[in-house]
Amino acid sequence: MKQRRKWAFRVLWTALVLVALGGVGIFAFAYKNGMVLNPSPGKPPKERSMYEFSMKDIDGRVVPLEVYKGKVAMIVNTASRCGLTPQYEGLQSLYERYNEKGFVVLGFPANNFLGQEPGSDNEIKEFCTLKYDVTFPMFSKISVKGRDQHPFYTYLTHKETNPEFAGDIGWNFEKFLIDRNGKIIGRFSPSTTPDDPAIVKAVESALAEAES
Repeated sequence: MKQRRKWAFRVLWTALVLVALGGVGIFAFAYKNGMVLNPSPGKPPKERSMYEFSMKDIDGRVVPLEVYKGKVAMIVNTASRCGLTPQYEGLQSLYERYNEKGFVVLGFPANNFLGQEPGSDNEIKEFCTLKYDVTFPMFSKISVKGRDQHPFYTYLTHKETNPEFAGDIGWNFEKFLIDRNGKIIGRFSPSTTPDDPAIVKAVESALAEAES
């Protein structure tokens, strides 16, 4: 009887350990792929304006974001293997429609969500060019959330630098609208397509303000 109890206890203990380890593994996988909110939002960035940042573009050149000062900008985290990837087409159309009026789309590839942007910068550029004829500025792949979040996205999502639209990036193709002075004036969910009336209205209003 004692032997059976001892054996049963060992089986139960082993099962509990395996469940615990499995839970840790699942959490680690989810965290790595952007499925778990960052438990530590970290310190706010030292930069107080997007124009203080310099970012590497898709060709490896360092671009000071101040070159977009005076333009209305839409900042989007992108991915090549997502169900929302066809939004590239809508973003390109929006860019072509309003570019001459002072509008620009800035694309930032990110692999934070289920590994849906695994390629190199060269592979991403080739995909965007051949598949969707993308001509708006694309940048080097970065992390948009988690412990390795790029400071630019910390700036976009931190409550101290963006109190009105703060919060973790939820998925690929989340969109921030920036006015001509670098102020964040809108944020749109990944499921809100570039041709959505709310986005079009917001872009047109920002451009009209810039022209006044």
